[in-house]
Amino acid sequence: MRSTMEHAQEHEACLEQTQKYCVERPIYNQELLQGQLHRRERTPQTLRQKIAHSCRCSSKKAKSHLYSFLPILKWLPRYPVKEYLLGDIISGISTGVMQLPQGLAYALLAAVPPVFGLYSSFYPVFLYTFFGTSKHISIGTFAVISMMVGGVAVRQVPDEIISVGYNSTNVTDSLEYYHARDTKRVQVAVTLAFLSGIIQLCLGLLRFGFVAIYLTEPLVRGFTTAAAVHVFTSQLKYLLGIKTNRYSGPLSVVYSIAAVLSKITTTNIAALIVGLTCIVLLLIGKEINLRFKKKLPVPIPMEIIVVIIGTGVSAGMNLNESYRVDVVGNIPQGLRAPAVPEIQLIPAIFVDAIAIAIVGFSMAVSMSKIFALKHGYTIDGNQELIALGICNSVGSFFQSFSITCSMSRSLVQESTGGKTQIAGALSSIMVLLVIVAIGYLFEPLPQTVLAAIVMVNLKGMFKQFGDVMHFWRTSRIELAIWVVAFVASLLLGLDYGLLTAVAFAMITVIYRTQSPQYRILGQIPNTDIYCDVEEYEEVKEYPGIKIFQANASLYFANSESYTSALKKKTGVDPCAVLAARRKAQKRHTREIKAANELRKKAVLKLVNSSTNDVEASVKHEIANDELPVNGKFASADASVQDKSPDEHEHFVEPKPNIHSLILDFTPVNFVDSVGAKTLKSIIKEYKEVGVCVCIASCSGPVMNELTRLKFFDNTVTRELLFHSIHDAVLACQVKDRSASQTNFDL
Repeated sequence: MRSTMEHAQEHEACLEQTQKYCVERPIYNQELLQGQLHRRERTPQTLRQKIAHSCRCSSKKAKSHLYSFLPILKWLPRYPVKEYLLGDIISGISTGVMQLPQGLAYALLAAVPPVFGLYSSFYPVFLYTFFGTSKHISIGTFAVISMMVGGVAVRQVPDEIISVGYNSTNVTDSLEYYHARDTKRVQVAVTLAFLSGIIQLCLGLLRFGFVAIYLTEPLVRGFTTAAAVHVFTSQLKYLLGIKTNRYSGPLSVVYSIAAVLSKITTTNIAALIVGLTCIVLLLIGKEINLRFKKKLPVPIPMEIIVVIIGTGVSAGMNLNESYRVDVVGNIPQGLRAPAVPEIQLIPAIFVDAIAIAIVGFSMAVSMSKIFALKHGYTIDGNQELIALGICNSVGSFFQSFSITCSMSRSLVQESTGGKTQIAGALSSIMVLLVIVAIGYLFEPLPQTVLAAIVMVNLKGMFKQFGDVMHFWRTSRIELAIWVVAFVASLLLGLDYGLLTAVAFAMITVIYRTQSPQYRILGQIPNTDIYCDVEEYEEVKEYPGIKIFQANASLYFANSESYTSALKKKTGVDPCAVLAARRKAQKRHTREIKAANELRKKAVLKLVNSSTNDVEASVKHEIANDELPVNGKFASADASVQDKSPDEHEHFVEPKPNIHSLILDFTPVNFVDSVGAKTLKSIIKEYKEVGVCVCIASCSGPVMNELTRLKFFDNTVTRELLFHSIHDAVLACQVKDRSASQTNFDL
């Protein structure tokens, strides 16, 4: 009894797991379906009405726009102080401690004095608190953007231009030389920040947040890996204490390495020892933070510890004068007065500003999405563009260079308990205290310490070389994007490399749509589910019916390959069938003509060799008897001549082995004019050889496009379009049975 009950329960559970549905309905083509549906009535608005509606203002609409532009007004009044404040304070202090040395270090990458890295770590970070939508990212200096800024600054203000105005034989050691060079490079960096900010702001206001989708993950990772190599090579001279020029543009990495190797004998041993010691300490600190991440309340701030130790050792041992170790130098106290960027520089740096604006936004929005997904909130891509645009453009008036999200600081800000943008504001206030009060204490800091900080922070980017094996296993096309982005950015420079990588990524999209996968579908028995016949053993094809599918849209780039693949997969080439028919007809016509000629000759020969009576009997014989002609009997030829054209075609002309062809349009997103003409040509060509072409699962937008392209006419009607593959299959079967019955009756 118990086993019977258990069996019943198992059976009931099995039924619940394999639920079934049964629907009985007519076979729907699009014309029949549209006839049973009633479209909603929509009153089209005129252009004047649309403009009036968009310009109409209400308190609710104004409030919504204000909250959208200033997100802080939405979340700050509801800020849970008891729950969030402590975490934000700890996170802000931890991030600020990290922001200080990185600001000083990344200023070297941007080819400007270190204090401008502090400015860039204060103004933009504070502004993002009001305008940003991400609660966890840390805005400020970032290695890749700083490197791009430095490349433009060095290109616009190379060492050679500044040295022309100095007659001293020791010009590179002249304080006036360095001051003049740095002043001009600061002007370039500030103007670049202003222009990139304006570009980001305009893109955000025009709702162009989607531009980041063209920077795919393989592209960004390949680009940032190449940027890491650029950054690493640029810091070698600081680590070794070597005096070399800074290079930018194509092959700058090669020139930088060659310059360092050419002066490797002038290495400052003291600077090298200090730098290597800092690298070892930083690596040990990062490893401890990684291994004991769950046990440590906050990560050990090894960067600020190294900065403090390096500053103390440098001041105590007087490394600058005793061992000629380069130090940070003058850090002016207080904030600078606002100044207008050099507008006349804009034409020369416009393309670079576009690249920096897009890369900066891509970095910020990708990191924002990761944290938003993890913590269950949403970000607005367009508002992020506006926020970054305001941070860059407004910050440029206060001498800050271009900024974006820092991956390492963002991870620290999130992992130390940061809940809102308050953490970022607190980190910026810590930087402000250094600028206003204690900045001068860091003047003895050796530059080799900053180089060590930069190099160690590249560790995560260098790990991206592992992407090569990952993409090799998963996607060769994405591997190609990664490699092209890396090689182009490494050899051509970050600006031209990025443009090359984006162009190549777009080409891969065209390649994928131009060379899609083509399949013949079959039915899973007793279902309305259709799958690839080459992939599953259970899938069966209906006799005389071919179902063809391409996993791409039909447009000018792939219309020819679509047609050729259709002919190859179905095994029916209408042109070849028609050519074979014409060839068979011509051959048969020649045979009949030759047989008639032979008959005439035989008749004439018999006529000439007989008398009138004999001639009559011979004629009677020829009319009634069968004479062999060209290996065949004359009566057979006569019988062929007597047959009707339809019967003649049936016996002589080649016939395709299918009667219906169904084109599955489920994956098709759009059809252009070339695609529509190709589709119409396919229907016409197959109709000439007796194959009916149907279209299944055509979406509404594609249907509207076909209508606009005047695809439908008297020969191609909506009756050829079906709601699903199964509808089309059933309709083709019904049509084939009707045709067979008609032929049988005849």
